[in-house]
Amino acid sequence: MFGFFRRFIRRLSETDEERLASTVQVWANQVPDTVRIADARTRARVRLAGVVNRISVVPGGGGDSLEAVVTDGTGQVTAVWLGRRAIPGMLLGSRMVIEGMLMDSGGSRRMVNPEWEFASPPA
Repeated sequence: MFGFFRRFIRRLSETDEERLASTVQVWANQVPDTVRIADARTRARVRLAGVVNRISVVPGGGGDSLEAVVTDGTGQVTAVWLGRRAIPGMLLGSRMVIEGMLMDSGGSRRMVNPEWEFASPPA
């Protein structure tokens, strides 16, 4: 009985961001053959599952690039596609699986031109 009340009080004090992070983390942990962003090794090919948190187009001298911040509730990675301005179907909140070489660039984690696929929420 008291466990119910503790969980209820904890849910009331939880922020929207914390609730979203825990929901995404539960989903991402169920995607086969992926690792958590917090556990992913840099300078290694990794497969990550997460939700698109931010999308931006960055102009450059050699061409534009599309950047999407993907989070799984444990961390975030910026996926960069060079020479692209959009990926059809990619929206804020889209669930994606990305795979490629993970790099650490000035304290932020990046993946350039990763392979990607959209993923659906669990049934």
